[in-house]
Amino acid sequence: MAPHANSDVANGAVNGSVSNAPLFTVNSPNVVYTDNEIKSQYAYHTTDISRTADNKLVATPKATNYNFKVDRKVGKLGVMLVGWGGNNGSTVTAGIIANRDGLVWETREGRQAANYYGSVVMSSTVKLGTDAKTGEEVNVPFHDMLPMAHPNDLVVGGWDISSMNLADSMDRAQVLEPGLKQLVRKEMSTMKPLPSIYYPDFIASNQEDRADNVIEGDKACWAHVERIQSDIRNFKAQNGLDKVIVMWTANTERYADIVPGVNDTADNLLEAIKTGHLEVAPSTVFAVASILENVPFINGSPQNTFVPGALDLAEKRGAFIGGDDFKSGQTKMKSALVDFLINAGIKLTSIASYNHLGNNDGKNLSSQKQFRSKEISKSNVVDDMVAANKLLYAEDEHPDHTVVIKYMPSVGDNKRALDEYYAEIFMGGHQTISLFNICEDSLLASPLIIDLVLITEIMTRIGWKTDEAAEYKGFHSILSVLSYMLKAPLTPPGTPVVNALGKQRSALINIFRACVGLQPESDMTLEHKLF
Repeated sequence: MAPHANSDVANGAVNGSVSNAPLFTVNSPNVVYTDNEIKSQYAYHTTDISRTADNKLVATPKATNYNFKVDRKVGKLGVMLVGWGGNNGSTVTAGIIANRDGLVWETREGRQAANYYGSVVMSSTVKLGTDAKTGEEVNVPFHDMLPMAHPNDLVVGGWDISSMNLADSMDRAQVLEPGLKQLVRKEMSTMKPLPSIYYPDFIASNQEDRADNVIEGDKACWAHVERIQSDIRNFKAQNGLDKVIVMWTANTERYADIVPGVNDTADNLLEAIKTGHLEVAPSTVFAVASILENVPFINGSPQNTFVPGALDLAEKRGAFIGGDDFKSGQTKMKSALVDFLINAGIKLTSIASYNHLGNNDGKNLSSQKQFRSKEISKSNVVDDMVAANKLLYAEDEHPDHTVVIKYMPSVGDNKRALDEYYAEIFMGGHQTISLFNICEDSLLASPLIIDLVLITEIMTRIGWKTDEAAEYKGFHSILSVLSYMLKAPLTPPGTPVVNALGKQRSALINIFRACVGLQPESDMTLEHKLF
């Protein structure tokens, strides 16, 4: 899918070039703008905690100086989706075309114009500061905090085990309005996924009838890695791309067993692929191929794609990876509501989550092994919030948490999610909160795909160093900064997992602020409270 010829990027970067007119500049001796870079010096303030002999806590403020460098040249960006012909792949492709061309179509409720609602990057704002004259908050689009790629300019391609072109896939998905489908059909009918790898043991047997576009071989082999690498190189060359990002948006796989000597180290994993070991999943093969090509790979499904050997390989190669599982509807609500309840001092004692959906994801998840992957990713989203409050929860105490998913074809992509939160309140009382959420699954997931691509891309252009270091280097290969968009955030070994939605968004915003030399917005508003 080619970029729009007249597409523009409002934050000061144009596809493949640099603009000298960003939305805002920072007036500080710690920030320097050049034609190609933004450089900043930043004092990162934290608090170290120590314990005395009698177990008293001592808090010591600490400041660490960092230097950040942001490359202002965005370049031409492509994304390759594994499962391009699925609900998410066809929906996000149609959405980008509609936005790129400024399409408007008729619906039962009137005329609808293309938008990027649901994308935190494209449709949310960030407080920049306070107007010096009026005292009012000044908010800017998230997208304008740093020079970022624009989704209208994305070149989209990918693989699928189904040979359907993207127009027919869009019809099969039954997500978009007929009026919109008609407007994008001609272009999407020319798009056909590349053949993909298919290991029947890893996805539900009910997917077999879709598998008519597969590369020869039903288990891992080095030829599959080389084929994927070749596909990435060809896609990049044929479209004149500066960068490619690969994302898994295909079916949920079963969990792969972690086997010592097989997938526990980088060397063992590479050897296991070469010898065709049966515990190497298709998604892991795609991840390995991407890592070897130094192309970022994002896992949008809940399986354990990133076995220890894959993590080891990414770290050794310095390649960016992120995962797992798109956080769109029910889980996003859960991570916000649980954070609110526990921070309010209310003791949540049980969460019961029930879903039924009728799209192909639901069909695949009707198999127990694949459902188990989803159950794990949905069940761990409250752990850090519970662990943070020892007043409410003992060391080994945790709310009961049950997740049920059922496949019901008639509801299609309109997933029904029912949640009951049961909590203890003051003096032995109880509170029950019941939510009924009908969410169009792919229309929530597609903007997350866009956000993950755009944020991953800019992370490839950010470098950092301490005052003492001579050279800049990139962030850790595991992009935990993507946590806001993912159910089971992947983090570097030994670092805490953060699931609380507010903390995840704040981390993302404040990293962007640091890159232009701005401290986090504290929301203290002392200027309005001290007289």
